Amino acid sequence: MAAPRRGERPASLTAGQLSPLALQVLFCLSGTCCALHFLATLLLLVYKSQVFTYPHSCLVLDLTLLFLMGILEAIRLYFGTMGNLMEAEVPLAASLVLTVGVALLSAYFLLWQTLVLRADSALGALLLALHGLEAVLQVVAIAAFIS
Repeated sequence: MAAPRRGERPASLTAGQLSPLALQVLFCLSGTCCALHFLATLLLLVYKSQVFTYPHSCLVLDLTLLFLMGILEAIRLYFGTMGNLMEAEVPLAASLVLTVGVALLSAYFLLWQTLVLRADSALGALLLALHGLEAVLQVVAIAAFIS
């Protein structure tokens, strides 16, 4: 196999491998964003419970859903990263299913939480946009791995 000339792609790289690279970068960005979202939402819940009259049962529900979202997010990112790096459809499909679940929890914190502040709306919209972009790239990557 001859070495590629200047400006040429190596023969081993295909167009299908560009999607997993973008997906991998998006997984790294999403991991950072989700960690910051978790901390910011936790701090906002503490703030809301101190400043506003926040019903105790609703606070427990919101905290439980936040921690569930954090756990699901970590599992989702692990499966997605491993499936993408190994070019395996099953872990990437599991990550796609978990992406839908985490997106529903993000929508809860964006729309249906007991008290929704503008900061909650901004954080939730950013997270939903990232999840949507990840879902599209996961579908493209799974299709490329299958074919």
